[in-house]
Amino acid sequence: MSFTLAPLPYAHEALEPHIDTLTMQIHHGKHHQAYVDNLNKALSGTPNEGKTLAEIVAIAGSIGAPVRNNGGGHWNHTFFWESLAPNAGGTASGKLGDAITAAFGSFDAFKEKMAAAGMTRFGSGWAWLIVKDGKLEICSTPNQDNPLMDIAEVKGTPILGVDVWEHAYYLKYQNRRADYLAAFWNVVNWTKVTERFEAAH
Repeated sequence: MSFTLAPLPYAHEALEPHIDTLTMQIHHGKHHQAYVDNLNKALSGTPNEGKTLAEIVAIAGSIGAPVRNNGGGHWNHTFFWESLAPNAGGTASGKLGDAITAAFGSFDAFKEKMAAAGMTRFGSGWAWLIVKDGKLEICSTPNQDNPLMDIAEVKGTPILGVDVWEHAYYLKYQNRRADYLAAFWNVVNWTKVTERFEAAH
């Protein structure tokens, strides 16, 4: 069974002005599509061909760079699109909001730590909010790795991730990764993040 690229859960222009239409078109239609196509090629005719994406991610350290990179790219981007929504943003509330305050001191402190994880990731990668041993932690991964992979430095269940590859922001923000990370909070789908948080407990 080959993998396919699902349509975005909203229009390409829906996240304007925070994430621009052209970036969304290229990021989803070109970059994410390439991960899917290359993953299918890398799996074709191998013993892992019938595995689910979750199964592939879990054994990423033992299946070779093409499958690890493209499988991670497909998983991470699918997760990313679902983490965003138009007319979203604001702050987390309820049990998730309480857990964020308990873990990081305040919602603003959490945002600062998440931005720092994104800013200090050298080159390309991701910053993550994860559930680890029942508690919230922030970590980052290089390239298209994620905290579900067997080779992750910090393992846990991701509930929010931000893409800090240049292809995620360069058309609008050029080299200003900090501006992109600040704008990101305006499009976070806290309803989805809360669902993931509750499922991880």
